This record gives sequence, structure tokens and C-alpha cells, in this order.
Amino acid sequence: MSVNLLDFDAKALAGFCSEIGEKPFRAKQLLRWMHRFGEADFAGMSDLAKGLRDKLAATAVIEPPRLMRDHIAADGTRKWLLSVGAGNGIETVFIPEASRGTLCISSQVGCALACTFCSTGRQGFNRNLTVAEIIGQLWWETRRWRKSAKRAGEGSTPASTAARMMTWLIAIIILVIFIIPSPMWL
Repeated sequence: MSVNLLDFDAKALAGFCSEIGEKPFRAKQLLRWMHRFGEADFAGMSDLAKGLRDKLAATAVIEPPRLMRDHIAADGTRKWLLSVGAGNGIETVFIPEASRGTLCISSQVGCALACTFCSTGRQGFNRNLTVAEIIGQLWWETRRWRKSAKRAGEGSTPASTAARMMTWLIAIIILVIFIIPSPMWL
């Protein structure tokens, strides 16, 4: 059975690398590919040895929740409905503003608050999300920014102020949740 590497923090990823016979520094490389470049395909991780990429493909996945629906409202608000299995969906919402944007992510399947504007709240509470399901929501937004930057001819790095702010916000969230608490990075 494949494990989802998005579920691992830095320490757990180093442990996984050791379990498959690799040195712990491979975890740093994998984290960079997953969170800095948004790469989900091991074959695209060019600085990893082919044997390691094959081993990873046989034992692991990098899999954010599956997109069920993508809706853009007239005011530019974008909603993604993502599948988290067992017939359950979660909603991730990006709200653009003139000088910044707000990304609302789900941490649970359903919600006990039952807000009328939110389809997640109308489900009632079901369960807490896994780390991969939470981080996977951030992936949808970073992928959107990367694609919009490429379409705008800016290359692979978002150049607009709003895009840079979102990229840094996501990087900070990933650092706070995964990297800073791990003694591997101290």
C-alpha cells in the first residue's frame, strides 16, 4: 500500500526515507520538490537518482484531494470542491481583494457551525482532515498561481505582488506546521 507523502512532516519524512534504505537528506529534497515546486510526479524530481524515484513510485504517492468542482463567482471569489473519500467533500475558497487575497481552507469534513454560505457547514461534522488533505488544499491554490503566472508570461515564479504574498503565506504555513517543529531542521 502506498503512503501519501503529504501526510509527513520533516521528521516523519526522514524516517520514511530511512525505512526505504535512503539517507535522511533525501527528505529535504522531497520537501523542496513537494512544497516549493509543487511536484507530485517522482519522475519529474530531476535531482533524485532514478533508482530512488522508482522506489518512491512503488511505495508512495503525493496526492492532494481530488478536484470535484471549480467555480469562479462574478466578484472573482473562487471555490474548489474537493473529494476526501467516502462521498465526502470539502470546500476551499480564495477571496481576492485589491491588495491581498484570503484563502479559507477546511480542517474538518463538515462543520458544527452550520454557516448558511458554506457548503461544508451544511454537511454537519463528520471527521477531522488528515495533514495531506489540509496541505492538499494549499496545493490547489499554489498551482493556480503558478499557472496564472506562466500564462501572464512571468515564467514559473509568480511576479505580481498578490501572487508573491500568497506564495509567501503558503510557505510560512508549511514552515510553521511542518518544518519548524521538527528537530531535523534546527
